[in-house]
Amino acid sequence: MGIVNRRNAVVGWLVLKAGKRAARKKAQTVVPGTARRGAAAGALAALGGLLVFRRKKRSRDGDAA
Repeated sequence: MGIVNRRNAVVGWLVLKAGKRAARKKAQTVVPGTARRGAAAGALAALGGLLVFRRKKRSRDGDAA
């Protein structure tokens, strides 16, 4: 039996999931109220990505014509 098998992979995955959740909860207790700012930052990043994508697409369309 090898070191990397299905059982060990599942156990490792569960440990990582539990560790991330515990770290997230601990961080929320230290800095309360970050959930709203995180959502706003994500929305701004998505909007910025959309604008960059549209700008590149428009410049390509202009070169091809």
